[in-house]
Amino acid sequence: MTLGVHRKARAGAPRGFFACEAAGLRWLRAADAVPVVEVLDVAEDHLDLVRLEPAPASPRAARDLGRGLAALHDAGADAFGAPPDGWSGDGFFGPLEHPLPMASGRYPSWGAFLAECRLLPLAAELRRSSTVDATTLNGLARLADRLRSGALDDDDTPARLHGDLWSGNVVWTAAGATLVDPAAHGGHRETDLAMLTLFGLPHLDLVLAGYQDVHPLRRGWQHRVGLHQLYPVGVHALLFGGGYVEQLRGLVRAEER
Repeated sequence: MTLGVHRKARAGAPRGFFACEAAGLRWLRAADAVPVVEVLDVAEDHLDLVRLEPAPASPRAARDLGRGLAALHDAGADAFGAPPDGWSGDGFFGPLEHPLPMASGRYPSWGAFLAECRLLPLAAELRRSSTVDATTLNGLARLADRLRSGALDDDDTPARLHGDLWSGNVVWTAAGATLVDPAAHGGHRETDLAMLTLFGLPHLDLVLAGYQDVHPLRRGWQHRVGLHQLYPVGVHALLFGGGYVEQLRGLVRAEER
C-alpha cells in the first residue's frame, strides 16, 4: 500500500528544527504505547510524515488514548529535561512560523528543571518584551525559588512526554487518536494532562479515566493543573499577547495563594 505523505516545510527554519521534531516522534513511537505519526523523511527545511485521515472522536478512542498516554509516560526518560534519544541540545516550542528555543538539561528533580529550563527563561523573554507587569515577573521569580527548593517535588520519576499536547496535536482517525507535533522531553506526567485541558479535547473525561485505569494519578493533581500550564500560557502571552497575558497573571496569582 502506498502511504500518503504530509510535508511540513519552512524555508529558513531554525537549524535542527525538523530534526529535533523527528527525533521526538521516533522516541515517542519507540515506547509502542500510543499511536504516533510516522516519520518518512527529514531535512533542514522539511519533515515528511505519513498523512493521517481525520475522523470523528469516539468515546472508545478517547479511553484508549488515556491508557496509551499513561503507558507512554511510564516508558520514562533519562532525567527531567532530557531531550529525546537521537537529539542533543535544546528543543523548540511554539508554532511553525515562530518557534521559541526550549531549553534541555538533565535534572534529578522536576522542580529545579521547571524553574531553570522553563519559567526563568520565559520570565527573561517576557521582561525583555515588556509583555507583563513587574508584579507578574516577581511572582514568577518567587515561584522559581520555591520550585528549586524542592517544595513542590514528589517521588514520580521522569516521564516520556509529548510536551505540547494541546488538542490540535491529537489527530482522531478511524484507527483512534494519533499524536503529532511534539516538543518531546523528560518531564512530569501531569504536564501533558494539563496541556490537554488548556484548550479542551473531545471526551476529555474518558481520556483521564483511561489514564487512571493504567496509572492512578497522585492525589490533588487537579489543583496542580495551573502550575503545569504556566509555561505554555506564558509562551502564548509572549507570542500573541491579548487575553493570554491576563490568563498568565491569574495563574501566577493562584500559585501565590
